[in-house]
Amino acid sequence: MFVLFFLIWIIFNGQFTLEIAAFGIVVAGAMYWFICKFLDYKPRNDIVLCKRVFLLLHYVFVLVVEILKANGAVFKMIYSAKYRIEPAVVHFKTTLHSTFARVLLANSITLTPGTITVSLKDDEYVVHCLDKELAEGLDSSIFVKLLERIEAIN
Repeated sequence: MFVLFFLIWIIFNGQFTLEIAAFGIVVAGAMYWFICKFLDYKPRNDIVLCKRVFLLLHYVFVLVVEILKANGAVFKMIYSAKYRIEPAVVHFKTTLHSTFARVLLANSITLTPGTITVSLKDDEYVVHCLDKELAEGLDSSIFVKLLERIEAIN
């Protein structure tokens, strides 16, 4: 968080000099001390955040790959004369604990072509799929596994 405060200080100043950097270190340090003292923030949170950032970047990479794969599958479904599309609505529950992880999973499902999250209430999802093949394994997808790994970091 200290580094983030310092970077924001430098960006808002629009230039980088030794004086601006020195004063920025003092201001960032004061702000960091303030949030630790009065907002119940702990330096341990920074370590957890750093660990989670790399997993979140991995998650984004996997999401992009899955979007590309789903684009190919939907393209084949639509342009194949032999294939008969059978839409499906799927209900499933997840073991994700945080609201952030649940919403991220719902948005990831919606971003993936052929699927739309219709509803999310507590830990229960309702997903509409273009075809019943796209519905297979939603509750144990790679998204769920990665989000469980992210949540496991303390």
